Amino acid sequence: MSGDVLRLEAVTKTFTAPEGAQTTVLNAVDCTINPGETVAILGPSGSGKSTLLNLIGSLEPPTSGRVLLGDMEINALTGQALAQFRALRVGFVFQEHHLLPQLTALENVLLPTLGGRAGSAGILPASDLLDRVGLTARREAFPAQLSGGERQRVAVARALINSPSLLLCDEPTGNLDRATGAEVVSLLLQLAAQQGATVLMVTHNLQQAERFGRVLELSGGKLTPRGDAP
Repeated sequence: MSGDVLRLEAVTKTFTAPEGAQTTVLNAVDCTINPGETVAILGPSGSGKSTLLNLIGSLEPPTSGRVLLGDMEINALTGQALAQFRALRVGFVFQEHHLLPQLTALENVLLPTLGGRAGSAGILPASDLLDRVGLTARREAFPAQLSGGERQRVAVARALINSPSLLLCDEPTGNLDRATGAEVVSLLLQLAAQQGATVLMVTHNLQQAERFGRVLELSGGKLTPRGDAP
């Protein structure tokens, strides 16, 4: 279900080392992202970009502050509500495709539907997504039989199978060559727009970032529009 504003309110994330030293990677971050917006996040390695996506996607909690999608406080979800959010409201695309090697491309796309659509009911939308990412003839191929770009296209289709509100992409083209990476970004932007999803992508690639509606930079624990002083 789309149409909800994503808000980060004074979000702070601090990690504590075994010896007790603390590192704050996100420092009272405030941000509002409108429904259907596409946002690229730039920043140096270790600046907390992946951590930020993990907080939004409920993979880890903030130390303080709130992450909200509409009226729903993501970081307060537990149990079945948390499981449903992760399964139905958010899609992830990582630098590594994380496909299961024993499953075909089609079966990998179907994985997120196991808690919802049953059996053959999910096959048609999964097949349609594979068609739209250019893998019509590769749906029965196993990951080992696919190129890096093909595997990442399967990952994009899998992330979108439940029509999520949020599509969170963590360096999805980091292991791809320039041309293949550009194709993957085009596909995820096109398909997300068709579904009305909000897209956040972490990247080091400025050319790819500039294809998004808004470009933010994360540095020194602060998230600011590109070019603004922290």
